[in-house]
Amino acid sequence: MRVGLPTLVLAFTCLLSCTRPSPAPSPAPAPAQIQTTRVADGVFVLRGSGGNIGVSAGDDGVLLVDDGLPQLVDKVTAAVAALSPRPIRIVLNTNWHFDHADGNERLAASGAVVIAHANSRAHMLLEQRLPEFDSALVIPPYRTRALAVVTSGDSLIIHFNGDEIRAFHVPDAHSDGDLLIQFRNANVLHTGDLFFPNAIPFIHFSGGGTIEGAIRGAERIFELADSSTRVIPGHGPVSRRDDVRAYRDLLVAVRDRLIHLIEAGKTVDEVLAANPLADLYTGRRSYFAIENLTRYGYLDLKRSREAHR
Repeated sequence: MRVGLPTLVLAFTCLLSCTRPSPAPSPAPAPAQIQTTRVADGVFVLRGSGGNIGVSAGDDGVLLVDDGLPQLVDKVTAAVAALSPRPIRIVLNTNWHFDHADGNERLAASGAVVIAHANSRAHMLLEQRLPEFDSALVIPPYRTRALAVVTSGDSLIIHFNGDEIRAFHVPDAHSDGDLLIQFRNANVLHTGDLFFPNAIPFIHFSGGGTIEGAIRGAERIFELADSSTRVIPGHGPVSRRDDVRAYRDLLVAVRDRLIHLIEAGKTVDEVLAANPLADLYTGRRSYFAIENLTRYGYLDLKRSREAHR
């Protein structure tokens, strides 16, 4: 079935807030406020429209990393206009999830070129399903105008506003279509959902994400960063290299605890009853229920170990 807005708001309380209209749209919530923060010379982050939006503003125009939700595009473009009078020329999607890419259609209609990993475009052509949240949740395919018109493979470089903006594919991490964005000269990274600071992460296991891949993704971010690098996550505050290391260490602890229980022959129900991850995330924000991280993480690691026997 297709779900209306209230169901989505309930299912995505912390991470997602709404989606493209269902056939019978429900009343929208009060519009969010967009907060602008300078991260480096010519690089900013906009918060308040789905995922964090990265902005490169300069003589060449504006490049966005992600674009949030369609009903907030006017607020996003107003925030961008306060930074630069020049047009939004490029949108880079870190993944295909609607809280990062649902503004594509409106920005493309205004002349922006949308770029994503090839796997993300393939997912955009299909119904989105996130059974980790709700097994009945079905989100329609993206409309043609919202699709990425340029797709990347392992890497892509964009020379823009005096910077070298690099996009690296990080496979099978948060999903199978994630791009890690590096503003090389500005020394800024936009990680999308490859990094959740001080929070229970959302790994889209049914969309190609894995715990081992998420660990490798965090390690890639850490390798690209130094002590001065500013790290823009998909959600949450701008962070530093040490925050990425802490995130990676938590993922390693998740993996190791679940593997220990798998090797002990525990079933998924026994593992859920033991609640082995609760103390790791005490006091942290929740983008993904701890029981779901436990359940789907267990199934992911068990499947991987059986496949390599």
